[in-house]
Amino acid sequence: MIRVSTSWMYQQALGSMLSQQASIADTQNQVSSGQRINLASDDPNGAAEVVSLNHVLANNTQYTSNINNANARLSTESSTLDSFNSLLNQVDSMAIQGINGTLSSSDRQDMATQLVQIRAQLVQLANTSDANGNALFAGTSTTSTPFVLNNDGSVTYNGNGSNQMVSIGSGLTLPDSDNGAALFMNTPQGNGSFAASAAAGNTGTLLVGANSVTNATQWAAATAAGPVNYTISFDAAGNWTATDAGGNTVATGAYQNGGSISFNGMSIALSGTPNAGDTVSVQSGQTQSVFSTLTNMINALNSTSTSNTQLSNTLSQQMASLGQAQNQISATQTDVGGRLNRLSQQQTAYSGLTLTYQTVLSGVQDTDMASAISQLELQTTALQASQQVFAKVQGMSLFNYIQ
Repeated sequence: MIRVSTSWMYQQALGSMLSQQASIADTQNQVSSGQRINLASDDPNGAAEVVSLNHVLANNTQYTSNINNANARLSTESSTLDSFNSLLNQVDSMAIQGINGTLSSSDRQDMATQLVQIRAQLVQLANTSDANGNALFAGTSTTSTPFVLNNDGSVTYNGNGSNQMVSIGSGLTLPDSDNGAALFMNTPQGNGSFAASAAAGNTGTLLVGANSVTNATQWAAATAAGPVNYTISFDAAGNWTATDAGGNTVATGAYQNGGSISFNGMSIALSGTPNAGDTVSVQSGQTQSVFSTLTNMINALNSTSTSNTQLSNTLSQQMASLGQAQNQISATQTDVGGRLNRLSQQQTAYSGLTLTYQTVLSGVQDTDMASAISQLELQTTALQASQQVFAKVQGMSLFNYIQ
């Protein structure tokens, strides 16, 4: 016969009730918090899955925030470039007016004044900042004013040539802006391949018109060793001779008013009559800023010694560079539009993924309220029953049987 001590019985009953109370407290915590897993010990495997899902959701949240910021910056850039190009269209119209008509001294001054104002507006647009005060076109530089208009009309760029990149996904990055060096400061001169310009000291009425590469194979051969630097000289009879930088003759021919000069894959339209000694330079690989284009126009208009022929040649040459600047900006706008589309697609993808992961997380972590409440009621009833049984057993003694 096994002897059960009163002390042991009390300890067993108390341990059982304390265990039941702990289970009730755990279930109450699940109900009040709404989460089935509050400690890793509640469900080690489930807890590990919760950590993994929360990590994925945190990354998605960060990527979505990056996308929103990039969207805002690129949208601002797009509208800024629209305004920039509109101003360049005004400059182009003014240059055409200057080339096609004979401007009086006051007309020149008025046009120069307008161009000065437009140049200042262009610099202001180039210094556009995002909502956080960060310059859009400074590259990765932290300067808030990447473009500085100097007293002599030149513009200094204080940014750098790197594009600011933003992470929009695992291993996915894209530029959320474009650096001003590539966009505004390094525009190819002339038609993009070469620039043809009449010398400032010419005394005839020779005008340089449209020019282009007409034979890509010959042009590639001519530039294989590097950029070209030709000088086309005219004699009294209208004959021309093209020489390279070393003074070597490259080509010769006879010029006719309104005709063109062609050699090494190039064609240069000319009009007017050159005097003996007048020259035209042809250079490739040269760049200038869009601001310098306007400054060159302004300086020519302000110069009292510039003849109408010289002015027309200068405006015509700068118009060609202006066209290259507009092409560059238009190409950037197209690229910005593509980036905005990518951001939109990525944002849509993250919206769907976030919803999916949140649903999975809820299934792993959240409390099944109906089941938990039912379990709580059963646990409470069981504890009450245990307490009642203990109370009855505690009150029993040998005298109960004697009576």
